[in-house]
Formats: sequence, C-alpha cells, structure tokens
Amino acid sequence: MTDTALILIDIQNDYFPGGAMVCHESSVAGKNAGLLLDYARSCGIEPVHIRHISRRPNATFFLPGTIGAEISDLVSPIAGEKIIEKQYPNSFRQTELESYLQEKGIHNLIIAGMMSHMCIDATTRAAADLGFACILAHDACATRDLTFQEVTVPAPLVHAAYMSALSGLYARVLSTDEIIMGGIL
Repeated sequence: MTDTALILIDIQNDYFPGGAMVCHESSVAGKNAGLLLDYARSCGIEPVHIRHISRRPNATFFLPGTIGAEISDLVSPIAGEKIIEKQYPNSFRQTELESYLQEKGIHNLIIAGMMSHMCIDATTRAAADLGFACILAHDACATRDLTFQEVTVPAPLVHAAYMSALSGLYARVLSTDEIIMGGIL
C-alpha cells in the first residue's frame, strides 16, 4: 500500500480538438497524463479520475450525457479505478475526494489535468491547504488563452504563470519524465 495517489483532473473530450472548450496542446498534456497513469498502474497506485459535469444553466461544455463530458481515451479509467464527479473548479468542493484520500491513507498527490488556470490551480491550492504534499506535472496540464480587459494572454504564458505561482508553497512542479524517471510515484 502506498500513501501517494495520482489525481487526473478533467481530462475530458471537450478540452481536445473537436471539443467545445479546446485547450492549447491538450493532446500533448493528455498523452503525458496517460504516461503517468500507465506508470502509476505499474507501481500499484490506484489513480483517482476527476470528471466535471456542468449543471449550470446556459453551460456550453461538460454537459451531462454528452461525448464531450466523457473522460478522454488517453486516460480511460479501468474497472476498479475511482471516478469522482464534481461541479466546481476545486475537486474537493462538495465531493468525496478528501474523505476518499483519507480513507486510503493518502498523504501525497501527483496532480495532472486541465485547465491550469482554473481546476488545476483551485485543486492544488486546496490540496496543499488540507495538508497534502503535492507534485504537479506541468507538462501533463493544459490551458487556454485568457483575456483581461483588452489584453489577451497566450495560453503558454497563462500556463507558465500558474505553474510558477504554484511552484514552491503549493507544489513541487515537475515534468512527467522527472516524475517517472525519478521514481516519484
């Protein structure tokens, strides 16, 4: 039994090409998350798949019952792997995630998924505040361009800003290779 869990956040079809809310280089991030998933399985670590289902009026993506809301084939859960549905950016908010991790004796989290500026940020900060030691796989996360007032910030800069803000106090920010080759899991 290990005290580490791999948390895969919102790696769902709507974030990939052809989806309703495509992220920059989501396919690259999804493939890296898949490598982490394969490695975690080979180490006997049960991953936790987080799936966002939007129940807000006028929502445009992650709609219940749609292909876009399904978890990507790049990280498909297998029988017995935990899937937690959420409705908020923070994966701990009004879900069983914290109690599930406590039940399993989990103290360390490897986090990957989408979007860097929203659900990854909210969940990583919440996890650290709850006392979990976090590793964030920066190349297994993706985001989008953001606009504030009349300034558009390109996705790579948005991603870099959020990874740098989380690095240190909230998480060790590492690449997929550093995690796998370093035997972090």
